[in-house]
Amino acid sequence: MHTTGNFVADTICRTAEIGLTITDAADAGPITVINATPVAVDDQCPGCSQPGSRRDHITRQLVDLPVVGFPSRLHVRIPRFTCTNDSCDRKIFQTSLACADDGAKLTQRVTRWILQCLAVDRMSVSATAKALGVGWELVNKIAVQACRNLVYDSSDHLADVKILGVDEHVWKHTRRPGEPSSMVTVLVDLTPLADGTGPARLIDMRPGRSADVLKTWLRERDPQFRAGVQVVTMDGFAGYVTAVDHALAAATKVMDPFHVVHLGAEKLTACRQRLQRETTGRRGRKDDPLYKHRRTLLTRTNYLTDRQRQRLDLLWGTDDDYVALQVTWGFYQDLIGAYGHPDRSRGRKLMIRVINTLRKGLPAGLEELAQLGRTLWRRRADILAYFDVGASNGPIEAVNGRLEHLRGIALGFRNLDHYILRSLIHSGQLQDKINAL
Repeated sequence: MHTTGNFVADTICRTAEIGLTITDAADAGPITVINATPVAVDDQCPGCSQPGSRRDHITRQLVDLPVVGFPSRLHVRIPRFTCTNDSCDRKIFQTSLACADDGAKLTQRVTRWILQCLAVDRMSVSATAKALGVGWELVNKIAVQACRNLVYDSSDHLADVKILGVDEHVWKHTRRPGEPSSMVTVLVDLTPLADGTGPARLIDMRPGRSADVLKTWLRERDPQFRAGVQVVTMDGFAGYVTAVDHALAAATKVMDPFHVVHLGAEKLTACRQRLQRETTGRRGRKDDPLYKHRRTLLTRTNYLTDRQRQRLDLLWGTDDDYVALQVTWGFYQDLIGAYGHPDRSRGRKLMIRVINTLRKGLPAGLEELAQLGRTLWRRRADILAYFDVGASNGPIEAVNGRLEHLRGIALGFRNLDHYILRSLIHSGQLQDKINAL
């Protein structure tokens, strides 16, 4: 039976739900010490399952949830027993606790609380460790191991993935941008977005950016997973295309609209820079028309202000040397218009017209457009697939943005394995699994 004082304390600290009852408590400076005993005691020997005779007691110290903003420690008085079976190798044993694994330093609900702090509240490991009154290394170790169990040891983590998004991500910034060791391949399940059941979820990350990286990851998956993937969205990197062709031959490949438009923007910028050098013999300066209006050139026509339109009209009417730039700008806007058309079938026809026009051959002076045309023609099936499927890598870019935020919270990462697991906690939509712990 609970006394009134114990009942109130057990209710406030919620110890009854973990099989403990509070006997008393003490204020140990910044930490609250709670003395408790198990509600139920199991006297069966773990070696032979025979009941033992009570020998003595020991005190087991456990880290538990903070109490009114202060770290807490459970000092649990546990009975020890002597095995009465002479043939058993286990002579002395102690009662196991339902709230903590044998040998663990934290209660099981602290593990859940740590993951909730990191995944839901977006707290840093340092802040979480401070709230518990323990070290950073312990909290990070617990979080990484728990995430590994939730993801890689879970049979349903990769279940029902029909639309797979693939993209590269820079996990640490170095003096050499694009260095292989700073890149990872990000894999995202876009199926929930298509089904309307939830946001996209990060399902895995692999070191490197190459065809072999993605091919190896796909080969490691079971045949049921590979057979279930119907669509793969990606950027313009040819290595990912090769990997999907090899491992998921039946899947529809979609080249993401963002990357197609970005490719057009790169060619438009390259044309502007080339004309700048040809007309002035140097790089652009702040008062040069081509340099001054560089952002206006990349703005979609629907979003141009009257002042920006006047700038473009002046630019096109200034000199015939800018005709190549005007033509390239026109095709760039056509790409945006095709993707932005409310009728997807009409947008598809507009995109086909752009691809075919660039394919037919262009006059001299449009080198950048010619390069763009060759790329669009080579990837035309993947580009046009977007208008049939509607899936894109936009949600993956959003995940990349959240991972950038994670790196900011953590002030950067040095261990890639920790970064991958922390990223899965941060963007893997694991809340339901965490709450079920």
